[in-house]
Amino acid sequence: MSAVWDLLIVNVHLATMAGEGYGEVRDGAVAVKDGRIAWLGARADAARHGSADEERDGGGCWLTPGLIDCHTHIVHAGNRSDEFEARLNGATYEDIARAGGGIMSTVRATRAASDEELLAQSLPRIASLLAEGVTTIEIKSGYGLDLESERKMLRVARRVGAELPLRVATTFLGAHALPPEYAGRADDYVQAVCEMVPALAAEGLADAVDAFCERIGFSREQTERVFQAAQRHGLPVKLHAEQLSDQGGAELVARYGGLSADHLEHLSESGIAAMAQAGTVAVLLPGAYYFLRDTTPPPVAALRAAGVPMAVSTDNNPGTSPMTSLLLAMNMVCTLWRLTPLEALSGCTIHAARALGLQDEVGSLEVGKRADFALWRIARPADLSYAFGFNPCRAVVNGGVWRQPLLDMASLAAARTSSGG
Repeated sequence: MSAVWDLLIVNVHLATMAGEGYGEVRDGAVAVKDGRIAWLGARADAARHGSADEERDGGGCWLTPGLIDCHTHIVHAGNRSDEFEARLNGATYEDIARAGGGIMSTVRATRAASDEELLAQSLPRIASLLAEGVTTIEIKSGYGLDLESERKMLRVARRVGAELPLRVATTFLGAHALPPEYAGRADDYVQAVCEMVPALAAEGLADAVDAFCERIGFSREQTERVFQAAQRHGLPVKLHAEQLSDQGGAELVARYGGLSADHLEHLSESGIAAMAQAGTVAVLLPGAYYFLRDTTPPPVAALRAAGVPMAVSTDNNPGTSPMTSLLLAMNMVCTLWRLTPLEALSGCTIHAARALGLQDEVGSLEVGKRADFALWRIARPADLSYAFGFNPCRAVVNGGVWRQPLLDMASLAAARTSSGG
């Protein structure tokens, strides 16, 4: 007896991102049952395997896994374009910090915002990603720096996932910066962060724990204390590592079996070897590199040679990467760092899923995985990295539900309503 599916999408070219290359299936079809991929293959073979209650014609589009933005600080309040302008007019970082700017500007705004205000300020940024075929996103805390404000950020992140057609993975980043009330007492603040972990874990608000291991952030020893707290409460770890200097963070996070090490402009050979052995993903963040006018690229060739999977993300944040386009990030890693278009798309699908520990659920088109797809009016998959300032997304499927890309706030509001928000 042939299967009866909920949805069958035909007349599409599949980039499955499974196996060799793009895993292409020309003139293909994909079937969905109960929100998961039930079958995929050549369109000519579909009728032999089943029929569907609903059939959609993909119009000759390319169909890929839904894109995954695996490193963002997208839930925050406030705006720092004034600092951007001040720097271009000659102000130094120290000038801005003395005037009350920098990360603490965002911390003050985020602490002061209510849940509703924080959500309202974050939604336009999230809408831009949804319009580009993003179906999974990671959202970090880290602009609260006390338990109640960190909890608020993570609570709003959970609401994003509940109210929008979007899967959200949350990350607790309490060890992001030293709040002013702990000036000169970094070890005491690290202890406070470690004490936040059990509360947030018990409330189900955090899927992972992150830290900023850097001279202007937290030391390797302090970071390890945070990792130990995460480990005690069953939360995987990841790390902002080697962005500005080599602090040995990549080796540390690899030793703890970390999901990812992110930034990595100053990554050492020993760090690469440790990541390769542990299976830790390298998350490349070209937005911060571009925005800060950095000149030290991450060691892409060495990562490639060592077989370290490379993910790509926007790093959306108000201070160093106010970018809301994952397609632009794909172009940047190709033009700035010479990734191939295949590596860029893998970095926003299967490797990004691995960076979130979700590789068994999303990131490739395989039977049993969640039916999260993006349909693109393109000639070939490389077009996604080739053109910038252009969005060829024509439709998105979230958990087997077909929708048009969200292109404005009105359609975002409608999606929230239909999702029960």
